[in-house]
Amino acid sequence: TGPRAGLAARQPAAHDRRMGEGEARDEDREARALVRALGTASLATRRAEDGWPYASLVLAATDPAGRPVLLLSRLAEHRRNLEAEPRCALLFDGTAGLGERLAGSRITLLCRALPVDDRVCRARFLARHPGAASYVDFADFGFFRMEPERAHLVAGFGRIRWIEADALLVAAPAGLVSAEPSILAHMNDDHKDAIRLFATRLLGLPETEDWRMTGIDMEGCDIAGGARTGRLAFARPVTDAGKAREELVRLTRAARG
Repeated sequence: TGPRAGLAARQPAAHDRRMGEGEARDEDREARALVRALGTASLATRRAEDGWPYASLVLAATDPAGRPVLLLSRLAEHRRNLEAEPRCALLFDGTAGLGERLAGSRITLLCRALPVDDRVCRARFLARHPGAASYVDFADFGFFRMEPERAHLVAGFGRIRWIEADALLVAAPAGLVSAEPSILAHMNDDHKDAIRLFATRLLGLPETEDWRMTGIDMEGCDIAGGARTGRLAFARPVTDAGKAREELVRLTRAARG
């Protein structure tokens, strides 16, 4: 789906016109991975009472295609704002821990927040944020899927561009979506050592966390340990459980090597 009515047509900057097709595809992948890798985001909404902008911190997951998924309470200011005006912005900030944070990557998504009652969204959110299981069924909580319309990627100094909605999402093969729960259970029950190596050797994350796999899609897999999250890219697209196994075996060999 492309940009919806009401959004200004894209005006490419000079550095966009110079960018090669391959480089643009690489930055599209970087943008998608950044959204998937981070478990929190800053949500900007418009206050219903007076029109002032309002920013808040939210827990985030993604659906299989890469749309952000939020669990919001009716008691929260941001949910009341979204129910009056569903247009919002989500900032995913990948600069934490860098000595020069403005040299790191971050992406702002312009979205419409849509209520959703979907078992896959629920399962993916709880896999990423297991602590939410204690309140997910409270009457005032509900899931929202954020439909992106455009995104602004800042991938470091001088690497700045707008990305359209089509480039932010990927296919969600039915075979992989249906196999995801069993893949996660198998990895987390039988191959915790491999997930730990993914985190510590391939991503350089701390040794002390209790790492687990929280999601898998056609471009990679997500892991989490305590409050930390990470993202591993696949070498080739994965469309079913068999291809997922091949990529996970490859990653395990790379981590052990």
